[in-house]
Order: sequence, then C-alpha cells, then structure tokens
Amino acid sequence: MSKRNKLEKFAEILSFPNVYENFDAKAPQLLGQNGVEVDLKGQWCTQHFQNDQPLVLELACGRGEYSLGLAERFPEKNFVGVDIKGARIWKGASQALERSMTNVAFLRTRIEQITYFFAPGEVSEIWITFPDPFIRKSKANRRLTSAHFISQYRKILQPNGLIHLKTDADSLYEFTLETLAADPQCQLHYQDDDIYSKPLPIPELEIKTYYERMHLEAGKTIKYVRFSI
Repeated sequence: MSKRNKLEKFAEILSFPNVYENFDAKAPQLLGQNGVEVDLKGQWCTQHFQNDQPLVLELACGRGEYSLGLAERFPEKNFVGVDIKGARIWKGASQALERSMTNVAFLRTRIEQITYFFAPGEVSEIWITFPDPFIRKSKANRRLTSAHFISQYRKILQPNGLIHLKTDADSLYEFTLETLAADPQCQLHYQDDDIYSKPLPIPELEIKTYYERMHLEAGKTIKYVRFSI
C-alpha cells in the first residue's frame, strides 16, 4: 500500500467513506464517496458520524496521525482532519478504515475554505499540529494562527472553544503569542516553549507525529499554546 503513487491514491480515496473533498476553491462544493455531492455544513455529527458528540478539527493534519491518536483517546468525540494534500490524507483515512475507527473523518480542502463547510458553533475544539511556519514576513497572513485565520475560526468555533497549537518553530510560537496579545477577544490559557522538559499539562500531547519525531531527533524543542478566541 505504501508504495502506491499519488495518482493511484487519488483514485482510491474517491471510494473512501470517510473522506470528503473540495476541488475548486471558487465553488464550495463538497464531494463524498464515489464523487457524490454532499452538504455537511452544520450536519457533520448527525449525517456522517450519526451521533451528537462534540466535533473537533485538526487543521493541516498531514498524514492524520494526530487525528487518529486523538480519536483513539477520546471515543466520546468526533474528529475531522483537514488538509489539502490528498496523498497525505489517504494515509490517515486508510488507517482509520483498517482499524474500523468510526469517530474520525477527513476533509480535503484549503483551510481558507473551512467556513464553507462548517456552521457557526459547530466545532468545539481545534488542533493545529506542526503547520508550515511560513517564516518570511511577507507570508505572515498564511500562518494558521494569524489574525486572518483566527477571524475565520471564530465563525465556526463554539463560545469558549479551545484552540491548541503544537510546533517546533520558535518564530511561529512567538508570532502566535504576539497575535493573541494584540487581540482583546483572545484568552491565553497555557504556553510552554519546551513541553517535554516537564510533566505534560494534558496527556494528549504525548501523541507524536512522524515529523515531530524527526524534530526531536534533530534536537528541537516542542512548543505548545492553548487559547480561546
């Protein structure tokens, strides 16, 4: 399975019952299994998960390792991993199917589009794990904790819903704290620039992705920020 090329993965992912895709940023159309058009906005839990459990997003989920890890630890919650890379989502989605995990699904779209697919107050919590830090200042608005993205999260997150950032990038960590300090609506709940140097504040931080393990082997420290908006 791991040796399949991208085109084979793209073709196979169309048959997955736990993946939804948007192919056109200018047209908020969502396609589900076998290319059938679906409308899940405000109905993710009732229509896909068929329950009333809290809905949690992982943004820039990559291979879905954190989404899967969270779903295993919290069967009483529903999880949706969001990423634009289909080959990466294929990995997480196929593992979820192999493990018969019913409380995790994946959405292939640009994160800029999430308000098209989630209703106000539909999301209870957001995880942002090792996103691209976009080091160049000219790309600051593309950072997933920028004021622009926070304004988008406000449109779908429940009141007092938490956002978690886990990163190895000093620049993104510091940028996030500065962004929160500049926004009177944001409330910082916890910050740590080296989470593994002391007991973890929450056990789900134990989950390590492939890239996090690489960062740790390279001697980098892992940072964590928890806040509400």
